[in-house]
Amino acid sequence: MSPTIYLLLIFSLFIPSQSHIQSTDQSFISVLISQNGLDFLKDLLVTKAISSLTPLKVPRIEKTVKIPFVGNVHFVLSNITIYQVDVPSSYVKPGDTGIAIVTSGTTCNLSMNWHYSYSTWLVPVTISDSGHASVQVEGMEIGLTLGLENQGGALKLSLMKCDCHVKDISIILEGGASWLYQGMVDAFEGKIGSAVETAITKKLKEGISKLDALLQGLPKEISVDDVASLNVTFVSDPSLSSSSIGLEINGLFTGKKRDTFPNYYHKISQPSVSCTDPSKMLGISLEEVVFNSASTLYFNAEFMQWIVDKVPDQSLLNTAGWRFIVPQLYKKYPNDDMNMNISLSSPPVVKISSHNIDATVYADLIIDVLEASDVIPVACISLEIHASGSVKISRNNLAGSVKVDDFSMSLKWSKIGNLHMYLIQPVMWTVIETVFLPYANLHLGKGFPLPIIHGFTLQDAQIMCSNSKIMVCSDVAFAESYDLRLLFVH
Repeated sequence: MSPTIYLLLIFSLFIPSQSHIQSTDQSFISVLISQNGLDFLKDLLVTKAISSLTPLKVPRIEKTVKIPFVGNVHFVLSNITIYQVDVPSSYVKPGDTGIAIVTSGTTCNLSMNWHYSYSTWLVPVTISDSGHASVQVEGMEIGLTLGLENQGGALKLSLMKCDCHVKDISIILEGGASWLYQGMVDAFEGKIGSAVETAITKKLKEGISKLDALLQGLPKEISVDDVASLNVTFVSDPSLSSSSIGLEINGLFTGKKRDTFPNYYHKISQPSVSCTDPSKMLGISLEEVVFNSASTLYFNAEFMQWIVDKVPDQSLLNTAGWRFIVPQLYKKYPNDDMNMNISLSSPPVVKISSHNIDATVYADLIIDVLEASDVIPVACISLEIHASGSVKISRNNLAGSVKVDDFSMSLKWSKIGNLHMYLIQPVMWTVIETVFLPYANLHLGKGFPLPIIHGFTLQDAQIMCSNSKIMVCSDVAFAESYDLRLLFVH
């Protein structure tokens, strides 16, 4: 596969796209690859993948040429092999009609076997000779124009135009007389150039066809954990400007058990990625709906409930520790151990503004008394927790943390009479600070993967918040030790 083909694969793979997930007409994650990003990928992949074009076999060439004083000489070139290609200059340019990729000043080196034979009336026998030759093709220009479109949530790649033009050829023979050299040049300069053009063009077309089949089969989700995946199906055709490629994907969380979401998610802002530093290679915009789809998924998967049976101050999990807070609890169940059954009553709601990332959490805390082998629920307290968050980049994951700003509480029901909330509030604050927050931040700290392909990592990323979305603007680095072939393994 040619360097150009690798290049286009990378452009398309910046959003790893599972075929059983259906695309919707709404996008909640937008990606913009800037001209600097396109140039970075081009330079990297032309360098890394140029060997994929070599060695390239060129078909056998033969021709009969009439040479003065000699007569008709039959030349045959065989075992023609392009073994080296050098691309000193290239550029990629997206536009309204497609993505143009052009290399100029390209040189390639060929090796071949030559053979000639002739006979004259002076010497009624066939005279022949053979040997090796090296050929350098100079000033070659290769140009491709490729189309990208969305087809069923995957990228469809089409070859709109493919040109290859050889400017000059230099042939060096091992052995042979001067008349042979000149005859070889005259006979084969055009044919070698045409054969090289045809072979490279054919190779490019075959690569485009294989790449299109590969793109159609790419997975359309990114695994987050055992519960969730991120739906990264394309929802529209890529948008091509004069200096960037924009991609729109679904971006909602989906369950590993193929749970489906009610179709009540709606885009709040317009699809756009706007980085304050235009030199950044990559921009990713995530709507707050992405985060709320995650909270809904984990809530429906019953992931947001747990039993607290250990706290830093273990005395809080014995009725003796509540004797002055809820005297009737201690009186009815003296010195009995306790636990707290915490469950969220609805999915957390995330709100993003230019200054803050806020979350509201509604939870029920049931106080259980452990008496012998029985678990006795004695009271339920409803909590409304208001928290603020921050986000960071951890490798290729968007991770975060939260802190509690304030909370309110009310008694939902009780089997031990009325409870004084102002006395219980310090206990609830301790539970929130020592149990709820560490648990939440443990999971938030792992984050979820951004749509970046294997082998590439974000570098010097900047994070900005605006009305209802988070934007990540970053450069990209490539692991030099990474095998490019693994980009195609999912």
